[in-house]
Amino acid sequence: MATGEHGVVFPTAGDRRSTSATGRGVVADALRPVDPVGAGAAERETNWRSGYLTHFRRLVEAGLPSYSDARSVAEAGLASVHQRMRWSPDGAEEHPLSAAVAGGTAPGVETLAGGGRADTALTIPYRGRRLAGDDLRRQLDAWVDADVVEPSLRDAVTAVLENPEWLRLDGRAVVVLGAAAEMGPLRSLLRWGATVAALDLPRPELWTRLLDDTRGLAGTLVVPARPGDGDLAHRAGVDLLHDLPDATAWVGGLEGRLVLGNYVYADGATNVRVSTALDALTQAVLAQRSDTALSFLATPTDVFAVPGEAVDASVEAYATRRTSKVLRVPLRTLSGGRLLRRSYVPGSEPGINDSVVLQQGPNYLLAKRIQRWRATAARAAGTTVSFKVAPPTRTRSVVKNRALAAAYSGAHRFGVEVFEPGTANTLMAALLVHDLVQGPPAHDHPWQDEAYAAAHGGLWRTAYDPRSALGLAALLGAASAR
Repeated sequence: MATGEHGVVFPTAGDRRSTSATGRGVVADALRPVDPVGAGAAERETNWRSGYLTHFRRLVEAGLPSYSDARSVAEAGLASVHQRMRWSPDGAEEHPLSAAVAGGTAPGVETLAGGGRADTALTIPYRGRRLAGDDLRRQLDAWVDADVVEPSLRDAVTAVLENPEWLRLDGRAVVVLGAAAEMGPLRSLLRWGATVAALDLPRPELWTRLLDDTRGLAGTLVVPARPGDGDLAHRAGVDLLHDLPDATAWVGGLEGRLVLGNYVYADGATNVRVSTALDALTQAVLAQRSDTALSFLATPTDVFAVPGEAVDASVEAYATRRTSKVLRVPLRTLSGGRLLRRSYVPGSEPGINDSVVLQQGPNYLLAKRIQRWRATAARAAGTTVSFKVAPPTRTRSVVKNRALAAAYSGAHRFGVEVFEPGTANTLMAALLVHDLVQGPPAHDHPWQDEAYAAAHGGLWRTAYDPRSALGLAALLGAASAR
């Protein structure tokens, strides 16, 4: 049945494609191996768009008892996504998702050698300056002291700072899927002299901007392009969602040891479709080239297990915040207990941090969960994985959401720092370099892998449950803007 959509699509249910039915089914399937009661509850959820959060939180809690449980959740969730989602090349016929990565014709390869000088030291832009050396060390200390990042982030970035030769990533080619993304590492890696394969949509305006921004940097840029003598911006790009077989063939044919970096974002249900497409590509490339490494950026507005020291910091902040004596009691009373709640039960190890922004919806959370599941499953299978919680950042996708933009404007009043894109993406690129060269430390459980070097912006250590404070932050941010 034609529905007007093609490429990687949701399955049909009657005369439409139901995102809610698919999301509900995937979450239930992921829970079933370790939490059959939770799986049943997800299946019976009658209002998925407002009731999804309980079940996504349960996905984290169900995996906590053991590494095996967490891996089972991840692998069952991925299997469900691949079984349910479909490949429809023409919007009419539907095929299993496996057909989306077979039989493609790779676009041509254009290689642009950088003519600039590579940066010989790590620098990070911050509030109008580029921090290097001792200035950067002091800023890392300040972020740790302010509970904005986990202390392990300081250790990882310091290691890169002290070993600037790592920045070139010699012998590797980083495939940046979503090359124009604000949070992506493309510009930093090229500035450091690395080789980057850039994939993004075939849109001339996008590639004109990207090529202009990177021209003259030190690294080597590899671009998929249609043959011809015309302007590269008009020939470059491949549509991962609709031309996935060709994209998979192109990535699989690249030279060097690959790093697949997932930095793609789309609005609404399309985000799930794109995340599914990239996971299918990732699985296919890993099957062909087992030495491939993976890179993911996680959103801080999700549910995470967090270390006991983060719980302790939040509990202490709750006890000492000025609002505890002035505003907390009347605000909690007037709101029926919804405002300024405690984040954790004191002494929890690990604690559960729930920083989900409800307006982002279940499709956003499912798209990000697919990436977390792939990181867990791949790591367990021996693949090198760089998975990092990125800080709250004023990207275009954030500031166009008025409620979220207002919350970010007022977040500093509750101990949360919101980063500018240039700071966040450079910091995340430095962590990627660390993980590829030095390797992230081995941990006993996937939640610890996710918490390592996290840049949560303070959401894990703030005095209050983030959702119970962000509404106030939005009011204060809107008032400041006016």
